[in-house]
Amino acid sequence: MNRIASTIKHRLSLRPPQEDSQNILAGLMDSLVLQKNCDLSAELEKVRSAYPICTDFERDFPSICFALATGVGKTRLMGAFIAYLYLAKGFRNFFVLAPNLTIYNKLIEDFSNTTCPKYVFQGIGEFVHNNPVIVTVDNYNSIGDLFREQEIRINVFNISKINSEMRGGKLPRIKRLSEYLGYSYFNYLSGLDDLVLLMDESHHYRADRGMEVINELNPVLGLELTATPQVERSGGAVKFKNVVYEYSLAKAIRDGFVKEPAVATRKDFDPGQYTPEDLDRIKLEDGIRIHEDTKVALDIFARDYRMPVVKPFMLVVAKDTEHAGRLKELIVSSAFFEGHYADKVMEIHSNQSGDEKDENIAQLLSLESPDNRIEIVIHVNMLKEGWDVTNLYTIIPLRTAASTTLREQTIGRGLRLPYGKRTGHDKVDKLTIVAHDRFQEIIDAANMPDSIIRKENIITIDEEELSHTREVITSVPWVEKQIAEQQKIIDSIAGPEEKQRAQISLDVHKAIL
Repeated sequence: MNRIASTIKHRLSLRPPQEDSQNILAGLMDSLVLQKNCDLSAELEKVRSAYPICTDFERDFPSICFALATGVGKTRLMGAFIAYLYLAKGFRNFFVLAPNLTIYNKLIEDFSNTTCPKYVFQGIGEFVHNNPVIVTVDNYNSIGDLFREQEIRINVFNISKINSEMRGGKLPRIKRLSEYLGYSYFNYLSGLDDLVLLMDESHHYRADRGMEVINELNPVLGLELTATPQVERSGGAVKFKNVVYEYSLAKAIRDGFVKEPAVATRKDFDPGQYTPEDLDRIKLEDGIRIHEDTKVALDIFARDYRMPVVKPFMLVVAKDTEHAGRLKELIVSSAFFEGHYADKVMEIHSNQSGDEKDENIAQLLSLESPDNRIEIVIHVNMLKEGWDVTNLYTIIPLRTAASTTLREQTIGRGLRLPYGKRTGHDKVDKLTIVAHDRFQEIIDAANMPDSIIRKENIITIDEEELSHTREVITSVPWVEKQIAEQQKIIDSIAGPEEKQRAQISLDVHKAIL
């Protein structure tokens, strides 16, 4: 590892998979010729000789893919890549591509908000006084002098803003003539001789038009990041040819970077004996019992270890919008746990619009807050990526996932750890998927060496055990009771001087104890 790579590793506290990825980039940067219209075949041979799994760049410029499992930290890795390319090689112009609006907004926050816990350059001293300029679709026409040599520019764009076809005879804004430049901002970017393109969730940019517009940007280097390095075709999944490093979800689970997924069913359960409606109800009821059991376990853990309380929620995957509506009707009814969850459930899907959509998005963004009452989220193919929460603990799939990619994306929503690392407490570190109707299939898959569900995490639900109501009972030590009573007396004292003396005395007493 070279000095700069080592420094970035320590400053950004990179995990081993992130460190491995950065080392690969650093090694390749010493051998590749990063310039416009380079000899692609010669550059590919350099990469392939070091990483034989990479057999094709699949683009009109050198582009390599790092396939890292959900929850390992792809956004922070992008920050490490940018920091390294600037500090070691002098690159100043970067273009970060987002596949949708949710990820676009998240990337802007993570790259620009220096007070955000997820700020990607935290600890990079060189960026404190020379903070990167973040260029977005909202400000690229008003960012001032584009030719300041000392500035690092990170363009963050949603693919739809550069990928849209002409509508009403008009080009996308980024491709229209800029009076300030004398040409379009897109043309300005494509003419830069040090533009590096970073593609978040790069499996989205493999369609013909996406490939074409990315090639038009003409960067000197492409860095792709995804948890699913494949595209789904009619004949099945097609793997990327430009992967240089792969750290699978199975490895992330094994190494403890994410929750341990488990699958639950009832003992001797025969789904063929039930109607689809009854099967949905049974799975929902069992999911609720697991959810409540988890809620108590999280509360006890937080109290025992004086940690922030985590409020878990449950994700229900519906077949379509009509199905989602029926599920919500059931959950809010008095027949479902006596209506206990009537005001704790929401549904989100593409048919929603206006105030309803805005309200639901606001609810989603605050799901980790203890003040958010929502405990059940019903969705229809809306929450596959870009929605990072740490308090999802139970998933109930009521639709059949059409592909391996979709299954991993759905499970991936619940794998992030609320405390940043595993605690060693089973229920705090576990994500449970309720799958009564596909249990044998999951058992068979668990026997495969790369399965994300291990055999020991296949659970048979004990209906009687889960049906018992649990609650957290706490006892307050006698000393704490006495201090609380003294504090009440002090708070009732009217005279400020007397009150201050009494408070000082009590504070000294607490410090001694």
